[in-house]
Amino acid sequence: MEKVLVIDFGGQYNQLVARRVRENNVYCEIYSYRTPIEEIRAMKPKGIILTGGPSSCYEEGAATCSPELFQLGIPVLGLCYGAQVMSLVLGGKVEKAPVREYGHTALTVDNGSPLFTGVPEETTCWMSHFDYISALAPGFRSIAHTAVTPVAAAENREENLYAIQFHPEVLHTPEGSKMLRNFVYQICGCSGDWRMDDFAERKIKEIREKVGDGKVLCALSGGVDSSVAAVLLSKAVGRQLTCVFVDHGLLRKNEGDEVEEVFGPDGSYDLNFIRVNAQDRYYGKLAGVEEPEKKRKIIGEEFIRVFEEEAKKIGAVDYLVQGTIYPDVVESGLGGESAVIKSHHNVGGLPDHVDFREIIEPLRDLFKDEVRKVGLALGIPEHLVFRQPFPGPGLGIRIIGEVTAEKVRIVQDADAIYREEIAKAAAEWKEQHDGKMPSWIPDQYFAALTNMRSVGVMGDERTYDYAIALRAVKTIDFMTAESAEIPFSVLQTVMNRIINEVRGVNRILYDLTSKPPGTIELE
Repeated sequence: MEKVLVIDFGGQYNQLVARRVRENNVYCEIYSYRTPIEEIRAMKPKGIILTGGPSSCYEEGAATCSPELFQLGIPVLGLCYGAQVMSLVLGGKVEKAPVREYGHTALTVDNGSPLFTGVPEETTCWMSHFDYISALAPGFRSIAHTAVTPVAAAENREENLYAIQFHPEVLHTPEGSKMLRNFVYQICGCSGDWRMDDFAERKIKEIREKVGDGKVLCALSGGVDSSVAAVLLSKAVGRQLTCVFVDHGLLRKNEGDEVEEVFGPDGSYDLNFIRVNAQDRYYGKLAGVEEPEKKRKIIGEEFIRVFEEEAKKIGAVDYLVQGTIYPDVVESGLGGESAVIKSHHNVGGLPDHVDFREIIEPLRDLFKDEVRKVGLALGIPEHLVFRQPFPGPGLGIRIIGEVTAEKVRIVQDADAIYREEIAKAAAEWKEQHDGKMPSWIPDQYFAALTNMRSVGVMGDERTYDYAIALRAVKTIDFMTAESAEIPFSVLQTVMNRIINEVRGVNRILYDLTSKPPGTIELE
């Protein structure tokens, strides 16, 4: 299978670069810039992409690469910091820019470059840099510029080396996907053999051959990832699989019961299902804890402890299944060079006392949208496959500050009202517009409980209650996102209902922050 490598210099968009490549049916993996050149050569990639990074490439100790990387005969594309590293290593000059560029920037491109085939001469790009390429390396020529950056892109066409100062991988660069497609197809010569159509069938066969008549244990959260993993295993080995669902009391309203309805004894799948109601145990562990990462670690650690206890009751198993997906791996600092963004309890946090022989992670190489495609191929109902992403720590990170049972009740009730009104408004719109979905429908939306209390007046009495933050974003890949423009009338209805129906809330806020600079979740 053909492959493109993303060499990570610590950039925040490394996953997004890989995802953009895979959108073109070309398999892509992320590796640290420290990866030995011999390993890169042995992988025989069709192309190499160098990511952005947080440093200045000319500083002592800055992340860099060997000149040999550019002598492998493999096309290389450098992005932002990667473009600067390429220029510096090959004999160019990089300096502090006289004017910093950040955000949407007008760009003029040279249509003579294969990198810009089909791209208008005047377009827009997303810049984010303090440094700039002040002198080109030998053999390079500038192929794009902005008002203040003479080398916004450069090429050495004879050596198949290309450098882009801006970020083509983000949606803020409207022609960026076309540029990356030009690189992987026109420059790298990829054929596009990475397709999800046969992934499920191939994976089921692999699992069946690996497991044989062994016993399998799966941690089932009810989310998309663990559900798809569980169904894959169910179809492969049937009742050799036992799924343990730990209800930590931090799920959305009624969600624990919904999970049991799908996967439990009366559900559609051939597996053994165990539900553990551990709400009080989690609330006790989280009492007094406010720091987000500490909450994540407590929730993950407690999950492991509960899971261990249930596993002991089952006895020895041969395989442990986890719904790890590729972003989990990368964000946990295992897939590239980027700093740990957040800890994931299904990556590296393995039970110490569960007697198993090997781990099965059938979705480890997939991004979220690829997991959904596998789910559809398995015949999982669309309403489950397209459930909104829900973090492993659940409402624990949608409650700012300390988590209590009372706060969980507040955010569950507020979130249920929010989701109900969005669904109602969407249904009404479809009825009035010949079944068409409204363009404002968010890809993810939820209510979060802030740690802020404020004065209000209800029933002629002074109140001092919590503020709920409503979050709603439009996104393709959940790695970049824009705030969704929900009609004001819908927000007003949500506000009125939450204020009137949810005890302990007297103020509603709407979060307009995009990603970046924010994240989709509040913690």
